[in-house]
Amino acid sequence: MNQIDHIGIAVRSIKKALPFYRDMLQLTCLGFEEVPSQKVKVAFLSAGHTKIELLESTDDNGPIAKFLEKRGEGVHHIAFQVKDIQGKLIELKERGIELIDECPRNGANKTLIAFLHPKVSNHVLIELCEKIGRDKDGR
Repeated sequence: MNQIDHIGIAVRSIKKALPFYRDMLQLTCLGFEEVPSQKVKVAFLSAGHTKIELLESTDDNGPIAKFLEKRGEGVHHIAFQVKDIQGKLIELKERGIELIDECPRNGANKTLIAFLHPKVSNHVLIELCEKIGRDKDGR
């Protein structure tokens, strides 16, 4: 777990947020995806070996909508790439780390994902992700 895969940023509107990242920071937009199970639309941007994910809620009761209501726009999570997500979850649980997800679920960009409880990481939401196919930029 030594490589950051992406940083998720909660936004109210991808359409309004995207020009800053694409035009001002000159990050390449890799594409868009809707993940109904997560109640979110995602815009993927390349920032070297790391991606930025702009996350827009598709449901007023979804996790991103709740985050925006409570905290406003900003960094939502940091995702670390792992090779065996289920094995890593078992290992972390055995080491006393509180998990939000004990089993991985489908995420955006052809990944399995799981979250650690933010109280174990100084209130930073940590996502683990495992690639299950080629992502938006061919990796």
